[in-house]
Amino acid sequence: MVEYKFTAQKINGQTISGTLTAETSMEGKKKIQRLAEKNQLKLLSTEKKSTFLYRAQKGTDKPIKGEQKAFNKKEVEDALVRLGYKPLAVNKKLLDFQAKPPVADIVTFVKISAELLEQKLAYGEILTLLINDTQNLALKNTLKEINNELKKGADSQATFLKYQDIFGKFTAYMLGLASKSGNMTEIYLATAKFLERRQEFKKNMRSALITPLVTVFVLFLAVIFYVGYIFPETAKLFVRFGVELPPMTAFTLKISDFLIDNPYLVAAFCIIPPIALWQFTRTEKGKFLIDQYILKLPIIGTLIHKTLIEVFCRVFYTLYSGSAESIEPIRIAAEASGNAYFEDRVKNVAIPLMIKKGVGVTDAFEASGVFTETALSRFHSGEETGTIKNTALQLANYYETETVYKLKNLIEIIQVFIAMFIMVVMILLTLVSAETATVRPKTPGTASVSVNIDENKV
Repeated sequence: MVEYKFTAQKINGQTISGTLTAETSMEGKKKIQRLAEKNQLKLLSTEKKSTFLYRAQKGTDKPIKGEQKAFNKKEVEDALVRLGYKPLAVNKKLLDFQAKPPVADIVTFVKISAELLEQKLAYGEILTLLINDTQNLALKNTLKEINNELKKGADSQATFLKYQDIFGKFTAYMLGLASKSGNMTEIYLATAKFLERRQEFKKNMRSALITPLVTVFVLFLAVIFYVGYIFPETAKLFVRFGVELPPMTAFTLKISDFLIDNPYLVAAFCIIPPIALWQFTRTEKGKFLIDQYILKLPIIGTLIHKTLIEVFCRVFYTLYSGSAESIEPIRIAAEASGNAYFEDRVKNVAIPLMIKKGVGVTDAFEASGVFTETALSRFHSGEETGTIKNTALQLANYYETETVYKLKNLIEIIQVFIAMFIMVVMILLTLVSAETATVRPKTPGTASVSVNIDENKV
């Protein structure tokens, strides 16, 4: 996220200023331009919030160094003066790049905050403690800025949403909402639980899918290297002697010749598809389609589907306070799922039915087509008895237990299949090598030699 400050002049000559945030610098400039055109403003200046490095001194104390985000140099100097420091040097940071903090650090921050809130500690004190304790520079600076803005009376939700590139959209929304709600502790605990479950699920998914895929890919490269460069040296030795090769050896040699004759094609086949797929997943359409069809995969798709419902229910439970206020919790819970297809069906099918036609929660969820029969049945019971909030929590806990157990079993099954696949490949290579080793020329050293005899000299 980037933040811009602009100064503009109205038609009547009045000078105004304001700030806005955007995902990128280009988007921010376009927003300002559209705002100026819409309100017939003459832009006088635009300033992007940047990081400034400063060196300052208080009285006869030793000079200190630090960095501060601001729109310009004067803002930093004025802030130092207000704190009783004499600015010695203030310069814009040349490489104003800040890596996103690890998710583990964000989880730790949210979890510790939740624990301290349970102990009735003031939120300002919590931020101060965690700023001093946090080792990651990006997170430390972000918490400093949030703390400063909250002290100035800024809206907590707007403040946290400024830093959604650090926390993530959902986490930033939840933490901002918590400060304005009457159940701050509960929301922090739920957010911590959500982040932990998401990390655990991603870790297990990497174990279940990514590691085996990498193993198979490396094995694939090893087989190509063997068939393309090692095997031909032996097989072509017999070809030079005119020996007829056995079927497997001959077939493998044809593959080898193809690999040697088309190195660029082979390289393109190995490199381009993964890169193209990765780029496709980064597009809005690509993410939507992959998120849609991943739910239809056998076994793994079912687990992912149930995990999405678990996350949805857990967030819904945290935010839901009554039937009259169900729309916003449903919308936020759908966004929290992290699946573009699931989110789209809930927001564009279920919610419109509830708003425009007054359809109940269960019927709207059924129309969306992304909830299991079990989930629909439980929501129906909860809706009839007025206990839909507790039903959501029970459903979340049920699916959490089920997915954790089944995912562990799935990982073990996948590992067995990968081991069997590797064994089969190694056996095939061994058979080819063994078959090649049995090949012998009929007349060693002379099988392909033809002798011409001049009869006149005999």
